[in-house]
Amino acid sequence: MKIDKKKIIIVLLALLIFIGGIYLGIYLDILKINNNQISRLQQGEIQKNISRLKDTQKAFAAIAEEALPAVVNISTTRIVKSSGGFDLGDEFFKDSPFHDFFDDEFFKKFFKSPERKYRQQSLGSGVIVDRKGYILTNNHVVSDADEIKITLSDKREFKGKIVGTDPKTDLAIVKINGDNLPTVKLGNSDKIKVGEWAIAIGNPFGLNQTVTLGIISAKGRANIGIIDYEDFIQTDAAINPGNSGGALLNIDGEIIGINTAIFSKSGGYQGIGFAIPINMVKKIMGGLLSSGKITRGWLGITIQDVDENLAKKFNLKNSKGVIVNGFTKESPANKAGIKIGDVIVEYDGNKVENVNNLRNNVAATTVGKTANVVVIRN
Repeated sequence: MKIDKKKIIIVLLALLIFIGGIYLGIYLDILKINNNQISRLQQGEIQKNISRLKDTQKAFAAIAEEALPAVVNISTTRIVKSSGGFDLGDEFFKDSPFHDFFDDEFFKKFFKSPERKYRQQSLGSGVIVDRKGYILTNNHVVSDADEIKITLSDKREFKGKIVGTDPKTDLAIVKINGDNLPTVKLGNSDKIKVGEWAIAIGNPFGLNQTVTLGIISAKGRANIGIIDYEDFIQTDAAINPGNSGGALLNIDGEIIGINTAIFSKSGGYQGIGFAIPINMVKKIMGGLLSSGKITRGWLGITIQDVDENLAKKFNLKNSKGVIVNGFTKESPANKAGIKIGDVIVEYDGNKVENVNNLRNNVAATTVGKTANVVVIRN
């Protein structure tokens, strides 16, 4: 029997093509399944991310909804007097022949313009922190005000009365009398971290109930030159004129600071705002409510920061702490045995970073309290 090699080759090729087609089909089906699985996984991740964003959005909305009623608009009015000026004499009689016979006092007496009074108005913000009607705000918002009008989010209006002010920290407490007043819980500014969420609520440019969002950009900002005792929280949450005295909140809806100032060359928002830490505010508030004034602790020393050169000179491990340059004879520091050249590294259980840090801690100490001070000597 003669074998036809060509037919066998054709049959084998056909068989290979058939088997290859089957495997190709199986491969394509598997690939299709994998692609569907990958697509489903991708869709799942996208949905999870969307869900997370929605949860975050709901959290911000919930914080705003709860805190907004407690943030108030503060409108102040000041009666400003303009003293009468000597207007006609300078212009009309200066070079006249009458000037040789009458002195300036004569002209001031008979040609003095009348004294004028006018009303100067300004706007700011505040936040109700007690159901008794106590409102935290900035001193510069209400200082020298003859009238203070407080407007709530529900359009209720109250006459505000200043309970106490502390210009050195730019804080003030205003009292209103009302029922069912909303409040916001005070947080703990010592626990905040750079990078955490920050929510600012206030009345910028008189636009009531404005909410802005950002992060905590820095802590312990000092030497800004705004007030005497500075320990600001820096935030990039938009703060503008009129936000002063408003609330800076954390993600839990607690007040972590009172918005106070902005760094700006234009007068508007440029990404840097400052708030007074709520822990400092609590101490000031306690003093103002108990006695109407603030009494600060005092060591009676002159100090300077430890820089890199001084750290090497004093054989210190780092440039933290402050060096004592001098003190008054009857000061608590002198009586306690602190000497010139001592490097203070700890005060009352708190690490001393720099001059401003020590100054704020000493000022916050109750007068008469004993505080442990750790120094490096010799």
